[in-house]
This record gives sequence, structure tokens and C-alpha cells, in this order.
Amino acid sequence: MPPAWDDAMEGYLAWTRVERALSKNTQLAYRADLTRLAIWMGDNGRPDPVGVRHEDLAAYLVALHAASLDSRSMARHRSSLRQYFRWLVAENLIADDPSGLLTSPKFGLRIPTVLSEAQVEKILAVPDEGNPLAVRDRAMIELMYATGLRVSELVGLPLSGVHLEGGFLRVRGKGNKERLIPMGDQARELIVHYVAEVRKPGGSTLFLTRRGTAMTRQNFWERLVTYARLAGVRGKVSPHVIRHSFATHLLNHGADLRAVQAMLGHVDISTTQIYTHVTRERLKRLHAEFHPRG
Repeated sequence: MPPAWDDAMEGYLAWTRVERALSKNTQLAYRADLTRLAIWMGDNGRPDPVGVRHEDLAAYLVALHAASLDSRSMARHRSSLRQYFRWLVAENLIADDPSGLLTSPKFGLRIPTVLSEAQVEKILAVPDEGNPLAVRDRAMIELMYATGLRVSELVGLPLSGVHLEGGFLRVRGKGNKERLIPMGDQARELIVHYVAEVRKPGGSTLFLTRRGTAMTRQNFWERLVTYARLAGVRGKVSPHVIRHSFATHLLNHGADLRAVQAMLGHVDISTTQIYTHVTRERLKRLHAEFHPRG
């Protein structure tokens, strides 16, 4: 990467960390996007952000499209570079913003993958209650399904954020924003059992490995996939699919969209509305299957 790009990028990432309090995962995504941009610009005669023009950024987006990036990845890249160049202007590192006239790529609605309620029940039935790690895993899966937590929120959930008597969680999500989420009786009972019978003292997070260290996202993901396969659940299964299922099943049973938005931690309700499309698709399938004129 050209030194001038590297210096500017590090300054921007430091600003996002301090001023915007972005999560580590978001910062890693920004770093990856901006590193790709800087390398491409350096290879195409732009060793410094100062010389970048609108035409250069448009050519870069064309190159990304030619590399077979999907429309959502294209949209993310565009958003990353626009925010970056706005910061360069605000810091007086460049005079004009070359990203201002870039148009938003259009893409169709992507319906999230969702498990049926029966499939979730099958997965939850797999962990063996006689195995301490399985007791922990079942509590984790049940809690994720009961609350819609992101996997990073689940594995990083502090003991201080679990209010067993009140039956709710206090969670810090994206942008360091706090929200309260009810956990339900079944999840609460499994956590009580896990803490009393399995969890070793020590550590600040609720869920620990056999070594007493915090669980990782990858570790939980792999164990979830293993349980799904043992349950005979085919197709895509991931922590995010469990989160999608939580939201969709709530709406299927009549939950208010605003309440689901609050529990998921979505800033914009349009993000939550994607689940209403899932429920509509389900109703269409049911109508086609069971109505005599379907």
C-alpha cells in the first residue's frame, strides 16, 4: 500500500474508534475495504488520496463489479469510501470530495434464511444433559433463540448483564448502545442450571470454555452447526440464522414490529421490516398448499 494512503487510513480508523465508537468488527471491515481501495489506486497511478478524482472512484467500482462482488458488497464498499473521503475533506487533507456524485447500486430484496420452529426444537434436543459442555451449548442456543442476540453479543455477554430474577439481559450492541431484552423462562432455567452446575468460578463473561476462557464466535458457530447436522437439519445453519428465526417467529405469532426492532437493536425499522417479507412468503406458501383454489 502506498505510504500516503496508509497514513491517511490509520488516521481515519483511529477517528472511527474514538469519535464514533465503532465495533472492532466494523473497523476490520472498513480496514479491509480501504486497503483494497488504496492498493488499486496505487496500482493505477494514484499514490496519494489528494489526486483522486470522481472518475477514479467510478473506475474502481467498475473493477469491483468485474471481480464478481455481489450488489450488497458493492454497496458496502461505496459506503466505506464515501465516509472516508468525507473525513479527508473535514480534516483538510483534500480540498474536494470525489465520492459525492457516486450513485447507489441497486439490488433486490434478499430474504433471510430462517429455520422452522420444529427445526429449532430438534437442534435444542440434541445436546446431552449429562455432558457439561453440552449443557453450556444448549443454554447458549436457547438464549440466542430467545433473545435474538448477535453472536458477538452472546459470546461476550458479561455476567453483570444477566438479571436472572428480573428475567432480562442488559446488552451493549453496535455503536456501544445498550438495550434490555427479556429472556423467557426456558432460557432462564437453562442458564440457572448452567451457572449452578457447570460453570466454573472466574471470568467476566457468562459462557466459558472448559479452560475457563471466553467462548469465541467461531467456536460457538462450529458447535451449532454440529448440533444441526446431528438433528438432521439440512441447509444453512448459523448464529445469524438463529437470530433471523427469532425475529420471524415472533412476528408469526403476532409480535409488534417496533418491539422486535428494539430487541434486535436495529437503528432503522426498515432493517427489521425484512422479516415481514418472510412472514408474507410463508403465508403465500400456506395459501398455495392448503387453499382449494391456491
